Amino acid sequence: MEELIRKWQSFSFIILVLCCCVVTSCGNEDFVIEYDDDEIEEIERELPLVNITSKTYDAETKTTVYNMEYSSTDPFGNPVMLSGCVIFGDEVMEGKHAKGMVLYNHFTIYHKNECPSRGGIFFPQKVVGSGLVAVAADYYGFGSTENKNQAYCMSRCNAQASIDALLAARELLKREGYSWGSFLFNTGYSEGAQTSIGVLRLCAEKYPDIRFTHTIVGGGPYDMGMTFRELLKSGSTIMPSSVINTLLAYNEFCCLGIERSEMLKEPTLSKIDKYLLSKNYSTSYLEKNIATQNIADWMTADLLDINSEMSSKLMSAFEKDNLTSGWTPRRKERITLIHNILDDVVPVGNTTALEEFFAEQGLAVSSNSDNKYNLGNVYVLKESWTPLVAKMDYHDYGAVTYVMELFTTISKHMNIPLWISVSDLI
Repeated sequence: MEELIRKWQSFSFIILVLCCCVVTSCGNEDFVIEYDDDEIEEIERELPLVNITSKTYDAETKTTVYNMEYSSTDPFGNPVMLSGCVIFGDEVMEGKHAKGMVLYNHFTIYHKNECPSRGGIFFPQKVVGSGLVAVAADYYGFGSTENKNQAYCMSRCNAQASIDALLAARELLKREGYSWGSFLFNTGYSEGAQTSIGVLRLCAEKYPDIRFTHTIVGGGPYDMGMTFRELLKSGSTIMPSSVINTLLAYNEFCCLGIERSEMLKEPTLSKIDKYLLSKNYSTSYLEKNIATQNIADWMTADLLDINSEMSSKLMSAFEKDNLTSGWTPRRKERITLIHNILDDVVPVGNTTALEEFFAEQGLAVSSNSDNKYNLGNVYVLKESWTPLVAKMDYHDYGAVTYVMELFTTISKHMNIPLWISVSDLI
C-alpha cells in the first residue's frame, strides 16, 4: 500500500480515492478499504502538499532555484506549511534529468534572510555543480513561519521538516517534468549535522524507503545534555546567542514553563526580543551585542547549577531529543562523522558519544578512510585543525574541512572529477 500511496499526487486525490472506496463499499463488501486515523496521518505525511512560490535564475552561479511551501508539522505535531527550496544547475535544467539529490540541512542562522528560501544557499549552490539537485528546508521559525520562534537545535522537529521537504521536492520536480538518478546524500554541519542524524533516526523509525547513498556530517551537537554540562564546566562560549536560543526553544516547545527571567539576567534579558527573536540581526552582530562570552554574566544562579530544579527540567528535555541513545540505526548506512578536536563551539565529545553509540548498535566504526564507502560503516575523522584564515574560529574552520570531505565523498561515489577547491569556500 505504501508504494501505491507514493504514486498519488495530492491531498485532493487522496480524498477522492477515499470517497470512491466508501461508495464502492456500499455495493460490494469485498472491496471495502478502511483507513484508521493513523493510516490517514501516514498518507498525509508521506505526500506533502507542495506549492512553488517563486522561480529564479542566478546567472553568476548558473543555478535555478524553486522556492516552495509544503505541508509538514510544527514542533507540537500540528499541521503547518513550511518553506524551503530546490536548486539545480544548467545541466539538469537543460536535460530535465539529475544524477540524484542532496538533502542539505542548514547550520545555525539568525537573520530571516539567511534561510534557504530567502537566499541563504551559498553551499547548496556549490553542491549542484556535481549534477545533483539540492533540497533545503528552512526549518520551523524561518521562511513561511518566520513570525514564530525557531525550533533551534531540536533535531526531531527539524528532521521532520527536512524529510518532508525532500518528499515535497520529489513531487515538485516530477510535476515539472524532471527525473533523477538514485544518488541521495544527507548532509549538514553544526545544527545541520544534528538535523542530518535526526533524519537518519526518523528514516529508521518511519521512512524505510528513503535510503541514503551516504550521510556526511560535521561538528554537530548530537547530545544537547552533554553539551550543556560541558558549557557549565567551561564557564564560557564564543557563541552565547546559540546557547540562549537553545534554552528558549526547548523551554517553549517542550512546554517547560520556565520564565525567561528565571534563566537570564539583565542586560541580556531585555535584549532577547529586539536582537534575537526579531530575526533582524546576523550571528556576528548578535555575538557582540546580546551577551558576553562569560556565561555567569547573563545566566542566573539556578541555571548555572546543574542540580537545580530548572536545570533538571532542561536536562530532561535535552535527553528526550538525544541522538546518542534511544534508537536503532539501520545497518546498511554509510556515515561520515567529522569534528575539529579544538572546536570551541560544539564540544568534540558529541561526536565521540555518537561514534560509541553507533559501535554499540553494531555498525563498523573506523578511522580508516579505506572503509568509509562500505555499507554499515561509520567513518570518523577527528583532528586538530588550526585556522589559517584571520577571524575564523575552530568551529568554522572545521566546516571548511567538512565541506571538502563532503565533496570528495560525493565525487568518489559518482565517479566524477572534484569540481570545487578550498579557495571557492573561503
